[in-house]
Amino acid sequence: MPVNYRTPAAADLLPVAGVRLGVAAAAIRKQDRNDLTVLALDPGCRVAGVFTANRFCAAPVHVCRRHLQLGSDVHALVINTGIANAGTGEQGWQAAAESCAALGLLLGIADRQVLPFSTGVILEPLPVDRLIAGLPDCVADLRADNWHAAAHAIMTTDTVAKAASRRLEIDGRSVTITGISKGAGMIRPNMATMLGFIATDAGVAAPLLQQLLREAADESFNCISVDGDTSTNDSLILIATGQAGIECSDAGSPAYAQLREAVTAVAMELAQAIIRDGEGASKFITVAVEGGRDRQECKRVGYAVAHSPLVKTAFFASDPNLGRILAAIGYADVDALDVNRLRVWLAGGGREILVAENGGRAASYSESDGARIMRADEITVRVELERGPARAAVYTCDLSYDYVKINADYRS
Repeated sequence: MPVNYRTPAAADLLPVAGVRLGVAAAAIRKQDRNDLTVLALDPGCRVAGVFTANRFCAAPVHVCRRHLQLGSDVHALVINTGIANAGTGEQGWQAAAESCAALGLLLGIADRQVLPFSTGVILEPLPVDRLIAGLPDCVADLRADNWHAAAHAIMTTDTVAKAASRRLEIDGRSVTITGISKGAGMIRPNMATMLGFIATDAGVAAPLLQQLLREAADESFNCISVDGDTSTNDSLILIATGQAGIECSDAGSPAYAQLREAVTAVAMELAQAIIRDGEGASKFITVAVEGGRDRQECKRVGYAVAHSPLVKTAFFASDPNLGRILAAIGYADVDALDVNRLRVWLAGGGREILVAENGGRAASYSESDGARIMRADEITVRVELERGPARAAVYTCDLSYDYVKINADYRS
C-alpha cells in the first residue's frame, strides 16, 4: 500500500479547457484493462517536454523530441502501457511512427502533431496493430472530465493512480492546473521510469513554457529516487491551452511567478506520489540538505543518501544503523568537505533528534531515540554542511523484500 497517499476522487480533478482525454482496453500486454490513452488538444495549445537522460532511450522518446523540434502545434498525445517500445531498434521507431499516423488520421491532423509515449517491459516489440485497433475507442471516449480514468490507464506496477489539481486566480482570471503521472520503480533523478502530463488553461509563450517545465521538473521529478535506476522512457509534458484568457510572456512578471509556483506544486505532488507508491515501499523519506555552496552540491549529498541500498534497507528494518548515512555523505563527491562541521538530524513522529556532530555521534543521541523515530512511516534526514547558503531536498523510500519480489516477477 502507498505511504499516506490516496488517489483524488474523479470530481476533484478539474477539467482544463482545451484538453480532452479518452481511454480504451487494447490488450497491449494484459487483457481486460484500460492500457491506451489519448489526449486531444484544441488549436492554439502549446506543448513543452523534458525526457530521460538515458542514452538508450525508447523509440517514442526519439519521436517526441523530433516532433517537438518541428514546432509547438501539437494536437494529440497517445500513451500505451505494458510495453515500453525500448530496445526495439528500427522496428520500434516504425511502431511509434505508425501510432502517430493512425491517430493523426482519426483526428484529421498531421503525424508530426502527435506525440507518442510508452511504458512497460523493455526489449519487447510493441503490438502496434492492437494499439491502432484501440484508438477509435479512445477517440470515442474523449471527454474533458476524464483525468481520473486516464490516471488509471497509464499505470504499470503502480498500486494507485496519481493525479493532482489546483485552481488559482491570476490577474483576476481563474486558472486551472491538472496533472497525472505514473511510476513506482526504476526511479531516480534526471527523470525516471515515469510518465507525467500536466495541463493548464493559462497561456504561456512557447520558449517560456519550456523554461517553466524545466524549473518545475528540477524541483520535483528530478528530486526523487526509488532505486537509483534511470529508465529509458521518462517523459514529462506541460500543456498550456491559453483558454483562461491570460498570457504569460515575461519570466519576471508576477503572473509568471504565481503560475510557476502552482505548476511546481502540482508537479511536486505527482512526484512525491510516485515515491509514496514506490515498489514495496513502507516509508516516505525526505533528505533535506542545508548549508551547501550551491544547490547542486546539496542535491549530490541528498542523492548519495537516497540511493544507498544500505541506508534504505536500514530504514525498512527500522534499524538506527545511522553510520550508513555518514558514509553516504562522505562519498557524495563534495570538494573539501569538513566532516567536523557537519551535523545530521533525524525527524519523525513529531520529534527531531541530533544524530551526529563534530565528526561523530552527538553526545545527546541515544539509539533508543533513533529506533523510535525509525519506526515512523514518514522520516526526514536533515543534513547541515555549513559551507554556504544553498539548500535542496531529495525524496526517497525504503527498500523492502517486496521490491525484490515485484521486480523478480515483473514479466510473469
